[in-house]
Amino acid sequence: MPSRSRILIADDNEANVELMEAYLAGLDVQTEIAVDGQDTLDKVASFNPHLILLDIMMPKLSGFEVCKQLKKNKETSRIMILMVTALNELGDIERAVDAGTDDFLSKPVNKLELIKRVENMLKLRDVVDENERLRRYIEEMEQGK
Repeated sequence: MPSRSRILIADDNEANVELMEAYLAGLDVQTEIAVDGQDTLDKVASFNPHLILLDIMMPKLSGFEVCKQLKKNKETSRIMILMVTALNELGDIERAVDAGTDDFLSKPVNKLELIKRVENMLKLRDVVDENERLRRYIEEMEQGK
């Protein structure tokens, strides 16, 4: 990864946040915390994360609502979102997918599973970014002919 990846942990439960921060400590990432749905949207604007670990059940705005807003906005639609939830009903998973989540993880969070998903999502984001750079480069070359 060219520059240090930024991960926003959005969860209103302090114990969950501390656990996820501890799990991610071995990775070369910068983390920021958001404590509710509105705080998540505010922190996205200031922190510009590459990935959000997004709890579904939060005050002010649910993770579903936050995800929908981020994915429909052109400026934030490419942020990778990993929904982390204690909910594991099929309907909740469908709602998460409908909201635009890139992946989901059930609580209690397994350390190895979290690390591997985070690493894979950050790699995928790098590939998508490189693909976009190449697409723009080819477009510029074709226009220059």
